[in-house]
Amino acid sequence: MHYTAYRPRPFRKEEREKVTILFGGLTWKHERLVQGALHNLNYKAEPLPNVSRTDLDVGKELIDVGACCPTIFTTGNLISFLKSKVQDHGRDYVVDRYAFLTAGACGPCRFGQYHESYTMALDGLGLRDFRLFLLDQNQLDQGPANGGGLEINLPFTAGIIWAILCGDLLTDLEYMTRPYEVHPGETERVLRDSVEYLYEVFRDRPIKGKKWRVLAWHLLSDYFTGALRRVKKMWEAIEVDRLQPKPKVKITGEFWLQTHEGDGNYNIKRWLEQEGAEIIPPPIAVWLDYLLRSNIQKLEDKRVIDKRAGRKVALVRTLQRVYRGTYNRLRRALGNLPYELPDQDELRRLAAPYFHNRLAGGEGDMLVGKALYAYHHKKAHMICELSPYSCMPNTMSIGAMANVLGQYPDLLYAPIEIKGDAEVHALSRCQMILTEAKRRAQQEFDEALMKTGLTVEAIRRYEERHPELRMATYRVPHRGFAGTATNYVLHIAERMGKI
Repeated sequence: MHYTAYRPRPFRKEEREKVTILFGGLTWKHERLVQGALHNLNYKAEPLPNVSRTDLDVGKELIDVGACCPTIFTTGNLISFLKSKVQDHGRDYVVDRYAFLTAGACGPCRFGQYHESYTMALDGLGLRDFRLFLLDQNQLDQGPANGGGLEINLPFTAGIIWAILCGDLLTDLEYMTRPYEVHPGETERVLRDSVEYLYEVFRDRPIKGKKWRVLAWHLLSDYFTGALRRVKKMWEAIEVDRLQPKPKVKITGEFWLQTHEGDGNYNIKRWLEQEGAEIIPPPIAVWLDYLLRSNIQKLEDKRVIDKRAGRKVALVRTLQRVYRGTYNRLRRALGNLPYELPDQDELRRLAAPYFHNRLAGGEGDMLVGKALYAYHHKKAHMICELSPYSCMPNTMSIGAMANVLGQYPDLLYAPIEIKGDAEVHALSRCQMILTEAKRRAQQEFDEALMKTGLTVEAIRRYEERHPELRMATYRVPHRGFAGTATNYVLHIAERMGKI
């Protein structure tokens, strides 16, 4: 039998009311907001359950054994869901009532072949005619898919992008608040309330017009900033105690592994928190910014042979400035609490001596650039890079970091290889580096107290007179140190006139 490429059956407009679009691969926060954006466009949409360890075993049974663990996990996750629905409702029901939407790409990373793994698994399950659609991450307007039931247009794409940005901002709030919360579980409660409120905001988007009018509305309207200001009010109720020196750990790595929260990366973010760390989560917004930068680089390479490339470079640079301005506008609505996006040109410059910026697999030179950015700007005590087993782009990054560490031996770097079933080895490796990060966090905190002449008790008394300092929404300025507690001591000293 000859090989034939997978082509999905038509998904027709008249089927929208009965077909549920499945999607996944992000955090539950991002997925709930994306679901709101899709419900706003009258699609039935449902995120897949969070990945579990069982999905790894399911994926291994059905696809290439040499696939990286994100491929295996996500394939197994989809197949586990479909198998349960087949058992409950039968094969024909699943084929007629569900479709799967996933991101697509090209290049040396195996991400570009994820959909081939999905179709291989669907073959093994006897669901070759199940519908699978690709969302090109480089196109805002792809038009209607086969049959017209799914239209990947500007209202669709803008909704997803804004949902991702808001999900990123909430995730920043979550991870900078939970390690310091006075009442355990309060951050989780407010987070869930915030996500449900924003779900309704996205579901009720007042979309008017088409194409560029829709994009202009998203860029200029106060609809989302007003909603985020209300979210900020919700977070004011959380009381925090920042006088706890905790090592700050910046998470980097392969896109899915660094974004995921669950069994797919050994729940490493929650594990680090339980070990006494504060996490800097990786925003998806940085990846979107990197895609814009990559397009600029490709156009710059064409300037010699294409006279129009210069104008295109200027256009994409303008789009990048608009994008970053939009992100900062949303940040301001939350009191500038979430982290700013790193400058892509600076990331490229920092990585240039170690990693060529035209090597475009995975996150390319960004992994090296992010590590050096956090180091030079004192954003984190430690970098934890999560890499899939046998992932070529991340292997290159880890190799380049060996040279970086030769130049900066005091940079704490923990490259963690994720296989999906070697948790003890991975976490013990991370813990060795974390021990030194804890020591540094405590040392800088003690030095800040000594420098300012303050004591923890004196700061506590000052907090009693200024209760706003213990609100989760109080912004502590960065004063040149990685630790939140250290910057907080220096800020209090400034307020008290000690320095």
